Amino acid sequence: MTLSNRVVLALAFFGSFFVVGASYWPIPYAQISLPNAVWGLPLVVVAALAALPRVLSSARFWPSALIVGASVPAAVLARVIYDTSSNPSSHNLWPFEIILATGPGLLAGVSGALVGGFLGNRKRYR
Repeated sequence: MTLSNRVVLALAFFGSFFVVGASYWPIPYAQISLPNAVWGLPLVVVAALAALPRVLSSARFWPSALIVGASVPAAVLARVIYDTSSNPSSHNLWPFEIILATGPGLLAGVSGALVGGFLGNRKRYR
């Protein structure tokens, strides 16, 4: 039984979102330096979760890469929304924060989707 593409992509997105957020959200605002704040183990998890839809379902490359990769800027946007609700002048350059988080997210999403496609093809031909 194969899982639905939408279900697997949604689970991978939200898993990546919370993994990135768990490491990014506790950092005090004065110490945040993007994109350095999102590099590291959370991006490895994003790459692994981008590979998952390609292996577990028949998800295509670009939806896997883009949807799971978008979890990184989504986690940054969630932090911006939370911080500006209490202090509206805290993230006055928030579009640049989103742009700086998009690069590592797309890199992790694309690399994970490539690896997942390779592993998925090997699994299908055995």
